Amino acid sequence: MKHYVECFPGREIVLNNTKYLYFGGTAYLGLQTNVAFQNIFIENLKRYGTNYGASRKSNVQLPIFKKAEEHLAKIVGAEACLTMSSGYLAGQFISQYLSTSNYRFFYAPNTHSALFQTKLEPYATFGQLADEVCEHLESKEASVPVVFLDSIDFSGNNYPNFKGLQLLPLNKVILVVDDSHGIGIVGDNGGGVYKTIKKLSPKELIVSSSLGKGFGIQAGGIFGTAHRISVLMDTPFFGGASPASPSGLATFFQSEKLYQKNRKTLKGNIKFFTDTVSDINQFTHMKNHPAFSFSDMTLTEKLEENGIIVTNFKYPNEDSTVMSRIVISAAHKKEDIQYLCRHLNTLLK
Repeated sequence: MKHYVECFPGREIVLNNTKYLYFGGTAYLGLQTNVAFQNIFIENLKRYGTNYGASRKSNVQLPIFKKAEEHLAKIVGAEACLTMSSGYLAGQFISQYLSTSNYRFFYAPNTHSALFQTKLEPYATFGQLADEVCEHLESKEASVPVVFLDSIDFSGNNYPNFKGLQLLPLNKVILVVDDSHGIGIVGDNGGGVYKTIKKLSPKELIVSSSLGKGFGIQAGGIFGTAHRISVLMDTPFFGGASPASPSGLATFFQSEKLYQKNRKTLKGNIKFFTDTVSDINQFTHMKNHPAFSFSDMTLTEKLEENGIIVTNFKYPNEDSTVMSRIVISAAHKKEDIQYLCRHLNTLLK
């Protein structure tokens, strides 16, 4: 069932004049309704305006783009970074750029549509993917295999150990990874998975991500080698696209202490939930990540009857299976989580 709300869905939402606790969405650090974060954003909005529609190639430049990109690259552990107006656009940019005869595309299980540029389907298993990649390499075709995947696909198959990836001859494979649900949340200082996957020694690693889920701003990022980022920046795609909002990037640049504080709060909330719910194994979840997936539609309905709304819809389109997920955020109070767990512990008996 669709629910319509008149303001951002924080820890609570109001439906038909009734207040519900909300455990859904992707505002993991709870920044979108955080007053301190909003105040930083408002000040930057006054300075940089509501939108910056000029090209990044313009003869008039704003230094905040380079500052934010250098800071992002440092946090992630990449040589360089470029920003765009959304994570989806960032993923499409990479896949479109690589859509030449020089490369052969392969899609890992559960890869997000942001990385698709062809009608290819994701492989059902990493075993099948590995077989196809090896067969391609043995064929001696000149095209380089490019494997696309989501770092966090909510099945638990990728992050944190990436066992499936290790079936591949990674030294001969370019990896393109969507880290939208990881960056800002997992990894050292919210750096996401870049450093972890880099240790697997792929031929090349390119990471794209939304900056909205972990950092609370409307923007996307691409991370990779200095050479790759330089080449991408010199394309008509990058030069012709409107950039990320400079007010958002400035807010990101100035909010490190808030990110650290809310990340610590989120980690505590996740631990409190996993310690308090009676049977955590009823959910598919990943260590230190705030999303807990399940497939029991009855549970969703019973939670709503008790004043709790969770993520529950077909994603990414109406032909997809229903995605049901409890999401713990830094905005939740301990009593919110206690209330959720009390009902879960009754309903999961």
